[in-house]
Amino acid sequence: MTTIAYQLYCSRNFPPIEDTLSMLSQAGYTAVEGYGGLYGDLGALKAGLDGNGLTMPSGHFGLDMVEGDPSRTLEVARTLGVQKVFVPWVAPDLRGTDLESWRAFARRLATAVAPIRDEGFVVGWHNHDWDFADLGGATPMDLIVEAGLDLELDLGWVTRAGLDPVETLRRFSGRVRAVHVKDIAPEGQNADEDGWADVGTGTQNWAAIRQELDAQGIDHFVIEHDNPSDHARFARRSLEAVKAW
Repeated sequence: MTTIAYQLYCSRNFPPIEDTLSMLSQAGYTAVEGYGGLYGDLGALKAGLDGNGLTMPSGHFGLDMVEGDPSRTLEVARTLGVQKVFVPWVAPDLRGTDLESWRAFARRLATAVAPIRDEGFVVGWHNHDWDFADLGGATPMDLIVEAGLDLELDLGWVTRAGLDPVETLRRFSGRVRAVHVKDIAPEGQNADEDGWADVGTGTQNWAAIRQELDAQGIDHFVIEHDNPSDHARFARRSLEAVKAW
């Protein structure tokens, strides 16, 4: 069964979260993806999800929480019904600078997520564009996968990195547990939205991408836009586009 979720980070500039959850439910969503800034009041968040008929099958968890407080990570995941824990980003000063330092980071990441995996959760890494840097025959993404992590592949950032989403899906075949469905505006458009677009209105070749997703049996899609000027418009149009697949 296909899961079409909404990454709540898209709506960070449109508080309160209670209104966002209601808007998403009315737009036809049944699932969302969480992120670290929402995990303060778990009871209220869980009530908001339940009250709007929403589930949270995946969530973004900062490395500081996963590594520094695995018990809290597990508490959040269990309370909210999260099944897939993805580390989404690390500050530049924590990233590698060459092959060996990135390999060391990948090992650190694998050690950090091990207690979460041991409790039965899917654990993985969510990419941007900088983790596709050429380190001389390998990229940070290659090293992270080699260290044992699965992936939530952000197809928008794959394209921003100058790569083809279909080829990248094939490159990591068998390791992609979810994808971020993200579109890119035509050149020169949507400058006020950092060049992103509502899904289906941009330049991504969704027909080819969907064919590869189907071929690999990937059925967990997370709709995302890093900076929508109108989150309700983005949520509605993007869900319509993905459902039309």
